[in-house]
Formats: sequence, C-alpha cells, structure tokens
Amino acid sequence: MVTAPAPDETSFRYHGWRIVAVCFIVATFGWGLGFYGQSVYLAELSRLHGWPSSQIATATTFFYLAGALLVAFVGDVIRAIGARACLLGGIAAMALGTVLLGRIDAPWQLYAVDAILAVGWAGTSLGAITNTLGLWFDQRRGMAISLALNGASFGGIAGVPLLVALIGALGFTGATTAAAIAAVVLLMPLVAIVVAPPPHLANAVAAATAPRALSSGAIRSGALRDLGFLTATIAFSLVLFAQVGFIVHLIAYLDPLIGRERAAVATSLLTAMAVVGRVSLSVVIDRLNQRLVSALSFASQAVALGVLISTRDATLLLVACALFGFSVGNLITLPALIIQREFPASSFGILVALNTAINQVTYAFGPGVIGLLRDASGSYTLPFAGCIALQLAAAALIMVRRRRR
Repeated sequence: MVTAPAPDETSFRYHGWRIVAVCFIVATFGWGLGFYGQSVYLAELSRLHGWPSSQIATATTFFYLAGALLVAFVGDVIRAIGARACLLGGIAAMALGTVLLGRIDAPWQLYAVDAILAVGWAGTSLGAITNTLGLWFDQRRGMAISLALNGASFGGIAGVPLLVALIGALGFTGATTAAAIAAVVLLMPLVAIVVAPPPHLANAVAAATAPRALSSGAIRSGALRDLGFLTATIAFSLVLFAQVGFIVHLIAYLDPLIGRERAAVATSLLTAMAVVGRVSLSVVIDRLNQRLVSALSFASQAVALGVLISTRDATLLLVACALFGFSVGNLITLPALIIQREFPASSFGILVALNTAINQVTYAFGPGVIGLLRDASGSYTLPFAGCIALQLAAAALIMVRRRRR
C-alpha cells in the first residue's frame, strides 16, 4: 500500500496550525456560551423569574448530561460527515439555543433549550476539537490540543464579563440574541473556509479500513477493566464534578459577598489563570510525572476552596479564585495526555472519547447536587466542603496506576 509522506507538523506553514487557530475560536464561543455562560444564566434566570437555584442548576445538570451522551458519538459523526460539517452544526445549534434562552418564561422551557444547547456543546467542545485536530496532528497532537483549548479559558475571560455587560446594556433577551448573531457571523464563515479535509486523509482512511488487532468495542471493554484507565477516569470525574459545580455557582456565591461586577472579575481572573497554568505547564509537561502533576493540581483546588469558605475578604477571595483557576485548564488537558502516554496510539481517539463521556456524565450532576445542598443547608459552606473532600480523594486515587509489563 502506497501512502503519502507524513506532513511536517513543526512547520509554521503547515495548515494544521490554522485549524488550531479556528478551534481556539470555536472553543472560545463553545465554552463562553455553553460552559461558563451557565453561571451567568443561573444568576440571571433566578433574578428575572425568581426560580430556585436548585431548579435552574438541575436543568444545567441535564444540559451537561445530554451533552455527555452526544459527545460519545462525535467521533462517529466526524467520520460520517467530516469535521467542518460537525463544527458548523454545533455552532448553529449553540446559536439557536442561546437565542431561545433569552425568551423562556417557564422552567420546562429551560430543559428544552438546554437540549438544543447540548447539541451545540457536543459539536463545539472537547470531543469535537480533539477529534478534529486528531485528523491533522500526530507528533504534535498534545501541543495542538493544548493551544486550541486555551480558547476554552478565553471563553471565560472574555465571555462572562461581556455577557454581564451586554445584559446590563441590552437586557437578557437582547444580550443572548447579540451573542448568537456574533457566533453565526464570525464563526461559521471561518470554519467553512479554513476547516477542510487534511492532505493525508488517504492515509487516515487506509489506517481506518485496515484490519485491526482490536475493535473499538474491545478497546473500550479492555479500558474499563484496566486499573490505570479506571483510576485516571474516576479521579478526574470526581474533580471535574467539584470543579464544574463550583464554577457554575461561583457568581451566585460571590454576588452577595463582593457584588455582581467583582464576581464577574473573579470569574475572569479564574479563567485567565487557567490559561497561565496551561501554557506554563505545556512547556515542561512531557518531562514530568503527569499523574503527580494531576494530584498536585487537585490539592491546590482543595486549598483554594478552603480559603473561599473561610474568608469574606475581597482580596483573599480573588486570590483563592486565581489559585483555583491555575489548574482549571490543565484538568481538561491532562486526561488526554495521560492516555496518550500510557496507552497505544491506535487507542487514543477511542479512549479520549470514552474518558470525556464518563467525565461529563459525572460532572453533569455537580451543579444540581451543589444547588440542592446549598438550598438544604442555607449556604455554600457544606457543598464546597464536600468538593474539598472529593478533590483530596481524587489526589490519592490518581497516583494508583497499573504495573507496567
């Protein structure tokens, strides 16, 4: 079988790096409207309609759970219709859901809109971006994914304050409409023009159709019996449960303590530190024990939460948000890097998708559980203390790995 020569992924002129830039922008909108935006939606819908935080947070849980189920099939969708069509569909669904979100007036409508947003989230978030870049990169895949996912953090840095400012200027309905229009006008032409089949697609097709030692189902089944995969997946599931739940409730927690504007600044600081943490770590992560780095990241977030529930000082609250945020981006990137290091390259896409789906199913319940505990106890102290316990347990679990043969 004759295959095309492998592209030079180190060259600045390699088109794959343009795909990275596009994925960065897609991630900015995907996380800004679909992930970090949930924190703004929770606070704003509660203020506008008087709905309990637990009711809105439960709908957020539904959003993450539906998105997790869809993420498991993103790889199949990309193989069937291509990365460009998948991304365009995700953008369209995200824009439609955002517009409708500003027009609901009953709790049941929130669930319907979150179902649409879940489709958009699946088509613009980690699964879609990882699979898209996997078509273009092999040797530089980790760096490409890390750089593209900085857009996720930028979505929090720019997205949350911009949404808050737009709501103040245009109202909730006007703000969601403006955000949706921006996504369609800016993103869809960019994706349509830049994202194309990779030049070595023939190699990828040949590899995909060649006989395999293990089927996709066998790889998944084996992973679910593998101690290393299980400890990594369960540990990150616990931490992301705590992390997502905390971030969704962050503005609601800080608003009565330091005000809405400072709460938005705290969210921006948290996500800015996520970029700093990911970029700083990407320089040396290949030379480090990635499980140990994960454990230290989990512990640092536990310390940050301990400060948040023990002080009312505005400066210390901002410092704690910065400390928590330093690991936020890395907790998205590290699972893929651990899988890439500990498992065969042929299993990478399958196992990353499986890990992502399990993690998202788990953290989908974070906002709802924290909301229920907050309403039951009357404050965020109990649910945040529970998050600390989960993070410390995960820090111990991540260090358990299979013995190398």
